[in-house]
Amino acid sequence: MNAYTTIDQRRIQIASETPALRKSELGQFMTPMSIANFMASLFSPLDNKAIRLLDPGSGIGSLAAAFALRAHYEKCKSLEAEIWEIDPNLYTPLMETLMECQNRFQESSIPFKFFMRAEDFVHANPDKTITHAILNPPYRKISSNSEHRKALRQAGIETTNLYSAFVALALLNLKDGGELVAITPRSFCNGPYFKTFRKMILDHSAIRRIHIFERRNHAFKGDDVLQENVIFHLTKGAVQGDVVISSSLDATFLGMNISTVPFSRVVMPDDPETIFYLIAQDEDPLVEKGTRFYLRTLDDLGITVSTGPVVDFRMRNYLKQDIEDGCVPLIYPFHFVDGFISHLKIESKKPSGILDNEATRKWLMPAGDYVVVRRLTSKEEKRRIVPAVFDHTKFHADRVGFENHLNVFHAKKHGLNLLVAKGLAIYLGSTFVDKWLRRFNGHTQVNAGDLRAMRYPDLETLMQWGLEVNDTFPPQEKIDALVEGKFNEQAG
Repeated sequence: MNAYTTIDQRRIQIASETPALRKSELGQFMTPMSIANFMASLFSPLDNKAIRLLDPGSGIGSLAAAFALRAHYEKCKSLEAEIWEIDPNLYTPLMETLMECQNRFQESSIPFKFFMRAEDFVHANPDKTITHAILNPPYRKISSNSEHRKALRQAGIETTNLYSAFVALALLNLKDGGELVAITPRSFCNGPYFKTFRKMILDHSAIRRIHIFERRNHAFKGDDVLQENVIFHLTKGAVQGDVVISSSLDATFLGMNISTVPFSRVVMPDDPETIFYLIAQDEDPLVEKGTRFYLRTLDDLGITVSTGPVVDFRMRNYLKQDIEDGCVPLIYPFHFVDGFISHLKIESKKPSGILDNEATRKWLMPAGDYVVVRRLTSKEEKRRIVPAVFDHTKFHADRVGFENHLNVFHAKKHGLNLLVAKGLAIYLGSTFVDKWLRRFNGHTQVNAGDLRAMRYPDLETLMQWGLEVNDTFPPQEKIDALVEGKFNEQAG
């Protein structure tokens, strides 16, 4: 039985014995050896190097062991490992793993030491002579008034999740030229909450490689991990060059696709959101053509997108089940019907109206024509972006309320030209836009920041497409033909 099998059996046993509530409290998902071995393989050659390894949130030591086995095989000069783990239930199996590594090194007379740190990594100060860091950090949100958040702010790190906090701390404590390999949720690649984290990565390191799992939830299969995961390799203080993008269906890494792309394909030049665009394999020709043709920003078009301002549970005293005198329509995601917003014959426990008065007016928008997009889509829906047009002529009200689970396209908090709104909904509902979004959005939530980061056709094109919409939207084939026809003509 080889070392990988022994550690994996230990991991499976511990995982089966650990209550789900305990895992959730710690954000704990232990690394399968197939993933640990792959992650260890991403580092530069280790032969004849004096290595200081950091493994924060080590669990039972799978990552440290995979790295140590590679370092031993390549005959490193020496290896010192700084191992952090806060869960006392894991200390015995973790020590067993580390002792197995130590025995292997003793047989070959390569110096090996490890230092167990039974402390919270966020609150402590690691050794700043670290040359390599390998980590599967805990996945758990950090509340804004927590001790973790305060400690991170003192370190100059602003983030909302422990996984990005661990990566940021590890990166800051690497020596220049040091390398970091981590597996984390893909959620940091876009959205406002991780913008500071993305900027920190770009300011302090060069991205060498990113690996994508094409199947959701397969990196930690059996652990009920809801996020899509990625593995990335960074070098601190290095000059950014091309990036290797690889993908596999799951954690077996069979049939892996590998391509090398310019960094500008991962982070678009001058993108204020610093979104990371990830492509599972060679660029889709459809996306490649479209991104070269549709170049307008929303600012260029005079259009803004923002989250629906009405948070219903905070305004429950002003909500009405039916639209009564003094009420205006309140729009929810379930009001989407065939590309339009419809308030008719929809049975729901949610309120249909909101009072229009001094207390609510700043949360309402004037009557006009808008495009709205669901912020959350179900896994079963074919498209990440589901748009609908709010046509004010179908509603008899001076104002309208858009609930917080919607993104709203508007012109400085006023309506759009109706043809522009219809054309914009056609564009957002196209296969091209869906594929573009999936390059950087690895989950079912669509943020206003994601929509701002995209590029759009000019107003004339949107109005031309708007003419194709009367009381119903064209079928998907016609929508795709309109959107793709424009840049295919240009390419031809």
